Amino acid sequence: MLQQLLQLEASFFSALNPFAEPLIRAGLGNPVWWPTGAIVVETTGRRTGRTYKVPLLATRIGDLLLISTVRRRSQWLKNLAANPRTRYWMAGRAHNATALVIDASRAAPSLEEMPPLASCLAKALIPQRNLFGGGFAILVPRPSQTHQV
Repeated sequence: MLQQLLQLEASFFSALNPFAEPLIRAGLGNPVWWPTGAIVVETTGRRTGRTYKVPLLATRIGDLLLISTVRRRSQWLKNLAANPRTRYWMAGRAHNATALVIDASRAAPSLEEMPPLASCLAKALIPQRNLFGGGFAILVPRPSQTHQV
């Protein structure tokens, strides 16, 4: 019964994402005017190398974005842990970022190597991860590459 419910959950999100993803990527419901909203995060499959665009809820804290899950089976989080260079869409534009992933299945990245705000946020959230499981990622902006002529 549990396996059937898990398959139903996966099927539901697989069916919903193709409709929601283009709208969210265009800016609908993004955390621009309010701190929490939907964004689209691009991940690279850790086994397949395939690109996935996943609609997720995010909270904007300064120039960082916090995304999280309570599901231990969230593939997007595992993909970000394996390939932390990512991009996300907000306000209709793509933004480059590096994902700092903290979940129950791996050691946390060194807090000293994180930007100060990300380190502070991670310190505050690690006890929650330990208590409830799941995990989270902090998206730290990377400068966009510009082409010089």
